[in-house]
Amino acid sequence: MMKTLLASAMVAVTAGSFSAPAVAQSEPQTIEGIVAIVNDQPLSYSDVRERASLLLLTLGAQQPTQEQIQQVTSQALDELIDEKLQLQEASEYEVEVSDEDINRSISDMARQSGLDRDGLVNVLLSAGVNPSSLEDQMRAEIAWRRIMGGLYGSRIRISRNQIDEALEQQRASLTKVQYHLDELFLYAPSEEEKRQALRGAATIIEQLEAGAPFSLAAQRLSSAPTAASGGDMGWVSLEDIDPLVAEVVQDMDTTGFSEPITVSNGIYLINYKGKRDPDEVETRVDLVRLAVTDGSEDALREAASSASSCEEAVDAASGNANLDAAEITDVRIEDLGVEGQNMINEVEIGQPTQVFSASGTLAVMYVCDRRQSGAALPTRDEMEDRLFARELSMISERSLRNLRRDATIIQRGS
Repeated sequence: MMKTLLASAMVAVTAGSFSAPAVAQSEPQTIEGIVAIVNDQPLSYSDVRERASLLLLTLGAQQPTQEQIQQVTSQALDELIDEKLQLQEASEYEVEVSDEDINRSISDMARQSGLDRDGLVNVLLSAGVNPSSLEDQMRAEIAWRRIMGGLYGSRIRISRNQIDEALEQQRASLTKVQYHLDELFLYAPSEEEKRQALRGAATIIEQLEAGAPFSLAAQRLSSAPTAASGGDMGWVSLEDIDPLVAEVVQDMDTTGFSEPITVSNGIYLINYKGKRDPDEVETRVDLVRLAVTDGSEDALREAASSASSCEEAVDAASGNANLDAAEITDVRIEDLGVEGQNMINEVEIGQPTQVFSASGTLAVMYVCDRRQSGAALPTRDEMEDRLFARELSMISERSLRNLRRDATIIQRGS
């Protein structure tokens, strides 16, 4: 999530247009004090000051107001509490993150901005940000990612039906008016948390209107699964999103940011990037039907098991009088009937369908090519990856909320 976060801010710093926000100056007498204790581990005002400076840098805030500094400082404290919990969990599971792991991540981040590691460190120092704050954040992020992947990665199973349903939902949405949206979601289940989130959303909008990239704000602050991709929802129909969000989006006729939208469990900010009329979508396939002339299912299964592509199926039939291969090109899958569509949709390119009856004998159908007209749909593998990432992201968010709920957290003044 952090890999592209500093890109635009680094450009501003290296061009000499960024002045470091003086977060620490507002409370110099308490910098070294303790602001919170998380399961007996302290967080200092100095820790919070450094993280707030990093947050302001990543959001591109050049001259933040005192109110913005206060809001970002609150966000910084929340981040640090979460990171303490993540690192405590890493210790429990004996997950280690080496200095080499952190240096590699920093080097990757720097490379995306045309810098080396030392160049990135100098950018942070020039902006008054201690590089150790970024290193601490990366340590917690890497450790948490490893814990979640280790605990749940092998348990998540994306079924064929889930992929089919997701593809069908996306195919159906292409026949409706679509909206190109980014989202930033602030999780706030209680009324008090909603009030705080609304104040935070107002600060975010001020930064966005001052030129901060929406994608960076979403990466840094959003609790939605799309945070890793900068809040990008892609093209969606109104039926794909929360009804309260849909009401606002439907009334937007120019690109830009929505006002904060309150839903049952939090606050949305939407970046409206345009809309398009529905596409007429159809799927076309190229097929090879491999049949046996004597009706022997065993002979057909043996031939199908030895042919792993359309070309091999045709070759197998050319050398066997009991096999017949017919090439069928550019067929609308919608014309094959429900049973035929289901068989074709169940297999990948180059693979045979299950055995079926055809013209008094038995056959299988090889799928040689599958394509959509209109807007492109993701492949089955791409959709499976999306569903897996979304599931793991939701598990990660839920696990972190559970850790926070069960922790002993004492904040200064509480």
